[in-house]
Amino acid sequence: MRKILYKILLSVNIFFALTLVISYLSVSINPKFFALPSLFGLAYPYLLLINIILVLIWAMLLKYEAFISVVIIAAGFTHFSNYIKLSSPKGDKTNTFKVLSYNVRMFNYMETTNRNSKDKILEFIKTRKPDIICLQEYYEPSGYVERIAAFKTGLPGKYFSQTKKVGKGGKNFYGIVTFSKFPIIRQGEIEHTGSTSLSIYTDVLAGKDTIRIYNNHLQSFRLKRMQHSFLEEITQSDDTETLDEVKNITLSLRKAFARRALQAETVKNHISKSPYPVIVAGDFNDTPVSYSYRKIRKGLNDSFVNSGYGAGFTYKGNYPANRIDYILYSKSLVNSNFEIIKIRYSDHYPIIAYFRR
Repeated sequence: MRKILYKILLSVNIFFALTLVISYLSVSINPKFFALPSLFGLAYPYLLLINIILVLIWAMLLKYEAFISVVIIAAGFTHFSNYIKLSSPKGDKTNTFKVLSYNVRMFNYMETTNRNSKDKILEFIKTRKPDIICLQEYYEPSGYVERIAAFKTGLPGKYFSQTKKVGKGGKNFYGIVTFSKFPIIRQGEIEHTGSTSLSIYTDVLAGKDTIRIYNNHLQSFRLKRMQHSFLEEITQSDDTETLDEVKNITLSLRKAFARRALQAETVKNHISKSPYPVIVAGDFNDTPVSYSYRKIRKGLNDSFVNSGYGAGFTYKGNYPANRIDYILYSKSLVNSNFEIIKIRYSDHYPIIAYFRR
């Protein structure tokens, strides 16, 4: 019996060790050509946790097999540090300017409970007094020009703004908004053809320095309502229905990974041509163990990795918690601190990075 249990545990360990290795490949393999590593990359923190548990089990059994997962975990330690920061930074927040990024989920306008979180979010922003605000999934119903102006007026101080909505015309606004206390001297957008994803750039004059701010909301998985239901009720479906739903979800994931990779390449190409230092913020809809994140981050620093502390999870909604919101920056800028604010006005947490000019 012990031999059977041993073989089962060893097989399970080998399987999850291999899945962790496959997740590492997601940063290098474009999902346009092969999407499987991206799927495992999405699950990285949970695959890591399973491997840690297996290490502990083998250690309690006093078995050398513990080194199977130990070696694999050590090989991907860089990915671990992109999720978890064990040392607490003691950066000085004085004489800094603050950049806030927040996916506000349409201010919960479409939710059945806790609807309309706009006032709470506005009040939160007032208490933090950020110098630059990058909001994603910003929503206003009819009369949105006046409503966005009213939101800006409610902010603490004088702000300049740039907006970009999905589509053209229409009475409603759904898109991204950048507010800046610093004067805006130039602005533009990056087109993501055939997608509702949005990226804008805003050149701001911070004292004597010009900084380019990128605000992004990259491709989401856009799972249909029926697929949401499937994830919640998978055990209640018959085999045929379950197989069809798995195929549909797999197709949605593959398309999203591929489109997001293309968008990341487009954004990175634009960043590489910037004449100014950049701050790249927003909801990437992808994890640090992904092709998209690695592509955009190349040549830039990550403010959480540099000055954050604890677990970096920024999303806590219907799907497993993960880190998908970022504030990246040019190496010529000095980042002194980073915060994830654990408030539940959206399915994302707001993040704030502190910089010195």
